Amino acid sequence: MVQNENKERFAYAKRNLWSGILFGIGLAGFIDETVFHQLLRWHHFYDKSTTDIGLISDGFFHAFSWFATIGSLFMFADLRRRNGLWMMRWWAGVLIGAGGFQLYDGIIQHKLMRLHQIRYVDNVIIYDLTWNIIAIVMILFGMILAVRTRNRQRYGKDVSHEHS
Repeated sequence: MVQNENKERFAYAKRNLWSGILFGIGLAGFIDETVFHQLLRWHHFYDKSTTDIGLISDGFFHAFSWFATIGSLFMFADLRRRNGLWMMRWWAGVLIGAGGFQLYDGIIQHKLMRLHQIRYVDNVIIYDLTWNIIAIVMILFGMILAVRTRNRQRYGKDVSHEHS
């Protein structure tokens, strides 16, 4: 019985990872929007125009993060319904998604596209380094979990204690 349940969960390994990645993207976007855009008011998603345009861009950004979150939760519910939820693999995806979003934001949106800076101060490099280092750490931990769960799947180890 346990052997069949593990086989079913392994069959959904990729979907667990992708559900977690989408949730991580949505969660990181939600935290970024709530903390840095609304509470601290450090920047808007698009800062190259008026405050009104900045607020509208924040609304679109917020909607995107919630679409990612809701889509991931539908996948999560389906995995759970099919007895295919693998929490360790899902958390690997969350870390990869959140870290990937944050690194994309820090490098592409902040530096290459210059849509906004994390904070408008003279010594922004400290904020940039902190932002990007945290992102890299999340990605690394997520990748370690993903590799560990993939290796357990490959070698057929019993991992029922890792599932919910």
